[in-house]
Amino acid sequence: QVQLVESGGGLVQPGGSLRLSCAASGSDFSISAMGWYRQAPGKQRELVADNSIGGSITYADSVKGRFTISTDNAKNTVYLQMNRLKPEDTAVYYCNVRGRYYVPHRPFDLWGQGTQVTVSS
Repeated sequence: QVQLVESGGGLVQPGGSLRLSCAASGSDFSISAMGWYRQAPGKQRELVADNSIGGSITYADSVKGRFTISTDNAKNTVYLQMNRLKPEDTAVYYCNVRGRYYVPHRPFDLWGQGTQVTVSS
C-alpha cells in the first residue's frame, strides 16, 4: 500500500512564501503523476498544479507565475513552492498521486491528509 505524508502548511502574511511537500512511501509501485489541489471553506476542491511524470505540467490560472510544482522522482516526493501568497490562497491543500501497483497490477489514485495554508495579516 502506498501512503502519502504532507507537510509544510501554516500561517503566512500576504506576499509571503511557503513550501509544501508530499512524500509517497511503500513498495512495488510506480508513479505516473503527482499534483496539488486545494479546498477553501464552502468551495469545491480545485486543481492547483499537476505534474505528469515525464510529461506536462498544468497550473490553475490563479497561481500561474506565483506557484511552482516540482518532483523528486528518486524520493517519490512532490513539492509546491508558493510565492507572493494572497489571502484568497487560504485553503486546505491536498496532494494527489496516481500510479500503478506492480502486484497485483492495478492503478491507484491517492490523496494526502491535507495541510492548512492560511494567508492573513
